[in-house]
Amino acid sequence: MAKRSLQASPDGIRKAKQAFERKGWTQEYFAGEIGIETRQPIWKFFAGKPVDRRVFSEICFHLDLEMEEIVAIPEDAQIDAEKKAAEDKSRVDAIVTKVRSHYHEKIQNQCGTLRLLDIARPVSLDHIYVDVNILEEITSQRWLEIDDLQGFPAEEFDRLGIGKVRRESIPGLQAVERYPKMMVLGKPGSGKTTFLQYLAIQCNQGNFQSDRVPILIRLKNFAEDAMVECSFSLFNYINQEFQSCGISEQDIETLLSYGRALILMDGLDEVPETASNQVIQQIRKISEKYYKNQLIITCRIAAQQYRFRGFTEVEIADFKPAQIQYFAKKWFVAVARNDPESGLEKASLFIEQMKLPENQQIRELATTPVLLNLACLVFQTKADFPVKRSDLYQQGLDLLLIRWDEARGVKRDDIYRNLSLPHKLELLSQLAVITFEQGEYFFEEIRLQQLIADYLRKLPATQSNQAALELDSLAVLKSIEVQHGLLVERARRIYSFSHLTFQEYFTARAIVIGTGMSLSQLVEHLQEKRWREVFLLTAQMLPDADQLLLLIKQQINRLVCSEMVLDSVKLTPSAMALDDNLTKFLNWIEIKSLEIYTPYKPAAVRAFYMTLALPPSHPLSRNQALALAIDHRLGGELGSELALDLALDHALAVAQAMTPELVYDRLSALYLALDLNHLTGIESIGDYLEKLKNQLPDLDDDDRDSIQEWWQSHGSEWVSQLRALMIEHRNMGNQWDLTKTSQDWLEQYSRANHLLVECLNSNCQLSLTVRKEIEDTLLLPLCHS
Repeated sequence: MAKRSLQASPDGIRKAKQAFERKGWTQEYFAGEIGIETRQPIWKFFAGKPVDRRVFSEICFHLDLEMEEIVAIPEDAQIDAEKKAAEDKSRVDAIVTKVRSHYHEKIQNQCGTLRLLDIARPVSLDHIYVDVNILEEITSQRWLEIDDLQGFPAEEFDRLGIGKVRRESIPGLQAVERYPKMMVLGKPGSGKTTFLQYLAIQCNQGNFQSDRVPILIRLKNFAEDAMVECSFSLFNYINQEFQSCGISEQDIETLLSYGRALILMDGLDEVPETASNQVIQQIRKISEKYYKNQLIITCRIAAQQYRFRGFTEVEIADFKPAQIQYFAKKWFVAVARNDPESGLEKASLFIEQMKLPENQQIRELATTPVLLNLACLVFQTKADFPVKRSDLYQQGLDLLLIRWDEARGVKRDDIYRNLSLPHKLELLSQLAVITFEQGEYFFEEIRLQQLIADYLRKLPATQSNQAALELDSLAVLKSIEVQHGLLVERARRIYSFSHLTFQEYFTARAIVIGTGMSLSQLVEHLQEKRWREVFLLTAQMLPDADQLLLLIKQQINRLVCSEMVLDSVKLTPSAMALDDNLTKFLNWIEIKSLEIYTPYKPAAVRAFYMTLALPPSHPLSRNQALALAIDHRLGGELGSELALDLALDHALAVAQAMTPELVYDRLSALYLALDLNHLTGIESIGDYLEKLKNQLPDLDDDDRDSIQEWWQSHGSEWVSQLRALMIEHRNMGNQWDLTKTSQDWLEQYSRANHLLVECLNSNCQLSLTVRKEIEDTLLLPLCHS
């Protein structure tokens, strides 16, 4: 008969104290967890005194300790026990070796390959797997407020700041070593199944837990087979798996009883609802009866309601940039068949393209492995991303809304499944446009419930009872999160779209189908940079973008008209002179561009001179992004006149930055900037520049003081002569005296035009007449356009 009381050994007390400290509990709290009224038994346990056997067992269980390793054994019994343990270990080791040998090939076949999206052949797991990182704190369980998540005022839009509450993660293998029983949660396509396959292969190959036998169970398959056979027994299911390899039931029982199995259970969320309770019951029985084994379960985040006793819940982290790059290299090599060099070359190009500012939205999506796989697939054919990004995002949504579950043979059972795909898209579009228009990137659960209820209320055969409608709306919200991962819980009862790109896409979709704002209302947001992507997506998705682009152009025209300038920048009467200077500046841009003979588009020339003439301190000074967007040929060798004006502007900037203290060290730089004979040609300005250069101190003069004195006395006048020369011969170098308000307005004006050009270049459906009208009138002053 077993002793009614047990006491801990000195080594057991040491281990228990370490485990107790890691938990961070008090003895009073620990007593409550165990279900005893006082902390006296806890104190006696740590003091090495006998305690009730049940209490001893509960203490060990809650501290994640094996009771046999903690209990004190009488000396004679200990000798016998050690002898028996050695014999048992030898016997069990032999069984493990036999089972691993018989089962090795089946595990390799079961877990050694992956099917990639739209790739005809399976790919070796070793050739594609990237180590995952694990979050030890579940995202949705954090107590945070919206301000903690957003991290910036709504008017100071920064898409990179959205959701930047990042947490430290640990490598996946480290998490497995740390937690003997673990529930791995993750978004759809986050890599949960692949992680389990990797663990199974590593164990099978002896690289990880080589003293255990890996057992991978796809819970959906187990549930379906059990329903057909009308017999739910996880042990029998495991036994059948091994019997096909010639392993007896007794050997399986021995393995499990001695904790020599790594049990990997995949896809708890994929179990049919009708079998969910039975499957949970079977997992609980296995984990409690065979508690010595390592158990890992995967489940989509938010799908798991039942909490398994003794399991630590963790979450798969999004990919970091280094993981994205490593995955891309592996992916392109894996699909390149027998040409790894070609694969690496394309991977390098993919990584370079991903780093470009215009591909920021794709980088955001690529943090999820399934969407990164899609990005690689799209890039594979043309070695470039599509200009029409809306098509790429549509493919990503199709994948999350339909194809991902279909590929895995999963059918969902709840109210959300009864919504047709068009209704799902319409609902998500309505949620997006309402929240985005209000500047909301994170929203409380109650807010989303209300919006979903408002939508459901409009559908036929919808519950009219308010309480029932609220329950339905919550069920729909949870289903969107579980099934598609398009809405995610970022903190307790605070949600956002999984990617800002999807919120922007659905906002644009609502505008296009007419369930959101009108195009005229959209154009009112032209000056808000957070709407940029919505404008581009709307232009791409419209069957005819003429009206939208004309409305944008008209809005820009209104900005330019003098009365609108005054209104938009809120000038006071004392600032009227500022408006005059701004008008003169815009008029000069047109005049200057007409003086130039060049093959480039006139609007590109206007953009070139606008930024060239801005003060050096202006954010857009000499920034030719807009000019290049209008005419990419400006990125090559510049035409002679533009090159000369650019060089003269540089020479003036060098001269203006000169001081008596710097002139001795930088005089050679000024001489070099004025060496423009190769550009001036037959231009008369060349002779005048040479004469002006001859006024400067001799470069060979080593007398620092005399050079400094010369600049002190003549430098200002010399710079004025250079400026006057540029104005007379090139109509360049004017001092516009633009105030800070006018400079800010010019930045807004340039950004609005840049957005319009991006829409023109977005592969949208636009008539040739409208395209020509817009291109011809870009950046024309006042109301000319």
